[in-house]
Amino acid sequence: MTTLVKWLGDILTGKMGMSQGFADILDDAIVIIVLTAFCIGLNWLLQSIFRWISEGSNKFKKSKWHAILVRRKLAHHALLLIPGIFFYILVWIGFGRNNEMVRVLHRIDVVYLIIVFIMICNALLSTALDIYNKTDKHKTHPLQGVVQALKVVMYFIGGIIIVSVVINKSPTVLLTGLGASAAVLMLIFKDSILGFVAGVQLSQNNMVRLGDWIQMPDGTANGTVEEITLNTVKVRNWDNTLTMIPPYTLVSTPFKNWRGMQESGGRRADKCIYIDMTSLEICTDETLEKVRQEFPIMADRLSVLETNEFTTNVQLYRAYIETYLRQHPDVNADLDIIVTQKEATAYGLPIEVYFFTRIKTWAIYERQQSDIFDHLMTMASEFGLRIYQRP
Repeated sequence: MTTLVKWLGDILTGKMGMSQGFADILDDAIVIIVLTAFCIGLNWLLQSIFRWISEGSNKFKKSKWHAILVRRKLAHHALLLIPGIFFYILVWIGFGRNNEMVRVLHRIDVVYLIIVFIMICNALLSTALDIYNKTDKHKTHPLQGVVQALKVVMYFIGGIIIVSVVINKSPTVLLTGLGASAAVLMLIFKDSILGFVAGVQLSQNNMVRLGDWIQMPDGTANGTVEEITLNTVKVRNWDNTLTMIPPYTLVSTPFKNWRGMQESGGRRADKCIYIDMTSLEICTDETLEKVRQEFPIMADRLSVLETNEFTTNVQLYRAYIETYLRQHPDVNADLDIIVTQKEATAYGLPIEVYFFTRIKTWAIYERQQSDIFDHLMTMASEFGLRIYQRP
C-alpha cells in the first residue's frame, strides 16, 4: 500500500512540481485518508448488519430488553471499537513500526478508543439503571443518584487518562499534581458531592422514595416525588408545577412525608363542630325515648348513658357521632375514632371529631369527609342543638 501511495504521490508531485518534503507529507495524508475512509466504511457496514439483524429478527424484537438496548445504543457503541482496533493495526502496515507518524496516530487512536470505552460504560450503567427501574425495588431504593455519581467518577478518570495519553505522561503524575488542587476540585464539585452523600443517606435511611407525597414547611414543595437524581429531587406539586429540591436540603431541613398515611389503613380526618352553648340542655325521659325510637343504632349507647345521673343532649349527640362513624362503610373502624368535647371558646363549644377514612386518594377523601361532616352538622338539630354561627 505504501508503494501505491508513493506512486500516486510521485505522479501528483511530478505534475504540480512540488518539493520532495511536501510529497512525503502528501503521501502520509493520503494514507491517513485511505485508512480513515476504510474504518468509516467498516463501521457503516457493521452498524448496517447489526441494524438488519435487530430489525429483522422477531425473537430479538420480542425480548424485554430490546427497547432499552436500542434506546441506550449499547451495541452501537460497542461496534465502534472494531474500526478503532483495525485503524491501530493498519497504521503499522501503512507507515512501518518505527515511523514517528505511527506514534502520533496511535496516540490519537488510543484517545478515540478510550472515549468509545467511556461511551460503552455510560451505556452499560444507563441500561442497568433502566432494568433496575423496572423492578419494584427501585421505588424504595432509587439508584439514579448513585449511577450519576459513578458516571462523574468515570468521566473524571477517563479525562485524566486521555490527558496523560496526549501529553505522554503517566496518569499517576497527573493525579499527584491534582492533589494540590483538591480543594479547588471540591469547590467545583461541591453540589455533586453533597448531592451524592445526601442521596445515599436518603436511600439508606428510607427517607424518600419515588411516588412519595412530601411537603416542605416553607411551602416550596407539596406533591409527589417523580425523580431522585444526584443534584435534585423533582417534586410535582398538586397544581402540576415542578419543584427541584437539592437532596441535602431534605437531609438538613425537616419535611413531612405522607407515606405513612398512604401505607396505613386510612387517612385521618380531624375537624371540630362548634355548638351554640345556649342550646345545651338536660334530656328528659321523653327525649331519651324519642331518640331510642328514631335512632335504633344507639340502643347500646343509650343504655349506658341512662345509668348516669343525668344525660345532656350534647352527650347524645357525641354518642350518635361515634356510633354513626363506626357503622359508616367509608370509615375504618379498626383505627382510632375519637369524639370529644374541647374547651369552650368565644365561637361556641367545640366537638372534635377524629377518624380515618378508608380511601386515601385526595379528591375522594375530601368528598368523603365533607359528606360525613355535612351529615353530622345537619343531625345536630335532631338533638336540640344549634351549630354556632357568628351574627
